[in-house]
Amino acid sequence: MIKEVAFIGYPVTDVARARAFYEGFLGLQVYCAEEIKTMPGIWWIEYDVAGVTVAISNAWPPSGQSGPGVAFEVDDLDAFVAKTREAGVPFAFEPMESPICRFFGIKDPDGNDITIHQRSAHHPEHSHS
Repeated sequence: MIKEVAFIGYPVTDVARARAFYEGFLGLQVYCAEEIKTMPGIWWIEYDVAGVTVAISNAWPPSGQSGPGVAFEVDDLDAFVAKTREAGVPFAFEPMESPICRFFGIKDPDGNDITIHQRSAHHPEHSHS
């Protein structure tokens, strides 16, 4: 039986470039960063995002195809849209609105999809954030 999600992993080709994006642009804090001893040049970096582990690694190649992704919650979606445009980060899709949230998609340097999300006051989870 599955008990929890262990981590969400993104394949990357250039670890330094990916770290600049995840740490610099997204502002994630490193929880663990290590070169895998049995695989020289292969890195595993973990970020703890409110109890969920998001990992990047060059241990497997990006597929070039859209796949599962993560949605990061922000307090001010409009400010993050402006930051994204200013930084020249590519959009996967433009901002959208639903009755319970607003969101948009971006691409990391390897083309992985990331959703930036803001719950509305009508969202069932809003009182928990």
